[in-house]
Amino acid sequence: MYLLLSIFAFGLLVLGHEFGHFIMARANGVTVEEFSVGMGPRIWKKQGKNTLYSLKALPIGGSVKMYGETEDEAGEGSFFSKSPLRKISIIAAGPIMNVIMALGVLFVVVLFNGYSSNVVGEVLPDSPAEAAGITAGDRIVRVNEEKAYTFQDVSTYIAYNGFNEVTLELETEEGTVIKKITPMDSEGRPLVGFVPESVEKPGFFESVGESVNQARSLITQTLFSLKILFTGRASLNDFGGPVTIFKISSEVASVSLWGLASFAAFLSINLAVLNLIPFPALDGGWILILLVEFITRRRLPDKFVGVWNTIGFVVLMSFMLLITFKDIFLPGGF
Repeated sequence: MYLLLSIFAFGLLVLGHEFGHFIMARANGVTVEEFSVGMGPRIWKKQGKNTLYSLKALPIGGSVKMYGETEDEAGEGSFFSKSPLRKISIIAAGPIMNVIMALGVLFVVVLFNGYSSNVVGEVLPDSPAEAAGITAGDRIVRVNEEKAYTFQDVSTYIAYNGFNEVTLELETEEGTVIKKITPMDSEGRPLVGFVPESVEKPGFFESVGESVNQARSLITQTLFSLKILFTGRASLNDFGGPVTIFKISSEVASVSLWGLASFAAFLSINLAVLNLIPFPALDGGWILILLVEFITRRRLPDKFVGVWNTIGFVVLMSFMLLITFKDIFLPGGF
């Protein structure tokens, strides 16, 4: 049951992403030939007035096939006939929809469950935080120059820093202060020694503000993870594919549906950010091409675009297969 809930949640994220492309294509007068969720063979289809709606066997993607994606189909209602900016609005709508969905989910979770803020609620006795003079009511705004929107940011950056000295920027009654603290060892984990302030019953507008904060936090942490990857501080063993995603989400769902909702918001933000990377076959790759066309006022050759996207697709599928192989046969890592 929990696995089915996880697949359903993941499918909703993909559906929302593709629906963003779909509605903006329609808004820009582009005919959508097929709207599909999933990859692989079709297991269900329904023909609409202009669009074939289909569900495919593998819940790991989706697509919106638009009329006129090549120069050979440049008639009325074609994607090709639209200006670069209109095309960008269609391509960017998928990631934007994922962010909107995440905001909606986070708002509901915060409204009904409260949240932990980045304000210090309690300082543990005989801890590095107490020794540094941190007091209840101080707000932590940066950790090692990284912006902290939520307490999750604070704990993540401290954990990543390990037992090395950490620099905290705090807003206190006396103004902004900088504290340099060396965490202590607590059962093998770095401990600074403060507990966040908990808000149990936030109001409507407070929940709106906190959901925005949490979305910004997830975007920032996703970018932080990418920075770690591209600077060589992460390995393939730190990545998980669909198998890992379904496993984790099933475990989270077995504990709490609210936990599954929060995890879905996390995945939705990740899907949005990763899709905007300017890499071939991703939305960001398309946007990069369209920006070049907008700046140069010239359409790039279809052959170049085709090769660009084919290379990207092959690389992405190879990476996905490698990660999936690891998840199934080498869960402990290479």
